[in-house]
Amino acid sequence: FAGSVSDAFGRVLVLRIGLIGFGIASIGVGLAPDPVVLIIARALQGAAGAFLVPSSLALITSLLNGPAQARAIGQWTAWTTGANLAGPLIGGLFVDLLSWRFAFLVNILPIAVTFVLLTRLGDVDRRRDDAHIDLVSAALCTLGLGGIVFALIEQPNLGWGHPAIWMPLAAGILLFTAFLLRQRTVRSPILPLGIFRVRNFWTGNLATFFVYAALSLNGFVVGVYLQQGAGLSATFAGLASLPTTLALIALSSVVGGWVNRFGPRLFMTVGPLVMAAGSLMLLAVRADFDYWTQVLPGLVVFGLGLGITVSPLTSTILGAIGGERSGIASATNNAVSRIAGLVVIAILAVIIGGALDLDGFHRAALVTALLMAAGAVVSFLGIRRPVTADAQAT
Repeated sequence: FAGSVSDAFGRVLVLRIGLIGFGIASIGVGLAPDPVVLIIARALQGAAGAFLVPSSLALITSLLNGPAQARAIGQWTAWTTGANLAGPLIGGLFVDLLSWRFAFLVNILPIAVTFVLLTRLGDVDRRRDDAHIDLVSAALCTLGLGGIVFALIEQPNLGWGHPAIWMPLAAGILLFTAFLLRQRTVRSPILPLGIFRVRNFWTGNLATFFVYAALSLNGFVVGVYLQQGAGLSATFAGLASLPTTLALIALSSVVGGWVNRFGPRLFMTVGPLVMAAGSLMLLAVRADFDYWTQVLPGLVVFGLGLGITVSPLTSTILGAIGGERSGIASATNNAVSRIAGLVVIAILAVIIGGALDLDGFHRAALVTALLMAAGAVVSFLGIRRPVTADAQAT
């Protein structure tokens, strides 16, 4: 929904709306007096966040072209993914030294900086003449995905036979099906289904599902096990992910510039395989835990593979659709990555065997490697050099 609004009404406008909403919601979370207020504020924060990601990336693709665009997407990917990886470190410092509340209140600072930077862009928004908001489609999509995700998250607690599980699941599937059917007939669809006829777009999103499911699984399991299994503090568990973050930031911009020269398939195939190797190296973790010899080498290799992968993946998906629909292309890819993370965490109990002990940690590392390998296979078989005509075909 936010991606289509960004394409129709202007990327800077939508970005400003998202920033304001995210700032207000962050204050609400940080000052929440009880869990109910916290959960409501978190929901509002997520809704505002949905307006940030597609509009920020679409702004890049609409203002830049060629190698400059590829490098900018590489930098965007490096900093956004790096920020996600660095989050546990920053959060750990707040939890250990101050309060968890500061992890949300600190958002005000980057939001203020971004507002100042946006004023330097001038008037770059272009509103479509037929721009309007399809609230029916937005409701069908949100409630449909929400019901499915809720069922996946709560299923381990209640079981598939519980009415609180199968009823939201069935309702979610029906509503999302109705959303897809509506997109075939509505005048200005939120999700133009024709974009999925573009080979690099649907193949790239399928690869995204496998890769980001693996990323979510690896990040969650490593962060939790280092605290609960290895006994590290929240701060040191966050520091453990720093090598991955640094490798990503160092490589993404450079690799983004190489995509035009060598094509994306090489990087989207090799990168996940390198990450798979890094995951398998985590099998070296033993009961007599040692971070430097058992964890660090695997995380460094994992970070190298991540830096090789994410920029070509993002630029290929956006390049397949083109600037006019870059907002919805970015939003779709972001939704796929988030859903992948939700699904894999929802079935975490099945993956680790019920407990995140050493055996569960090893099982998660193996599943992470398999998911990465699946992403590599999809990329190798499906991704082709981007052709401008592909975007025009939609």
